[in-house]
Amino acid sequence: MLHLINKSPFESMSLEDCLKYANKGASILLYEDGIYAAMPGTAVSERMAGVTADYKVYALKEDMMLRGVDKVMDGVTEIDYAGFVGLVEESKTASW
Repeated sequence: MLHLINKSPFESMSLEDCLKYANKGASILLYEDGIYAAMPGTAVSERMAGVTADYKVYALKEDMMLRGVDKVMDGVTEIDYAGFVGLVEESKTASW
């Protein structure tokens, strides 16, 4: 299952809601404002370190660039639109 998160963890509970239902080992794609969850050194970094240990976490590069985010924390893989499409083609999706 691929879980799509497009809301900032600083303004929404989307990520936490997702984690209540996502099976360990599932994939999580952070895009739009959801990429803020992948930034190192924030109030959610410690929580995200646990998430990256249990899930495959991706951040969309194009949305990172649009928001001035140049680095993601360890355990988060940056992908481009082609990678995004590939993930969607491989899995069922759930949007949060």
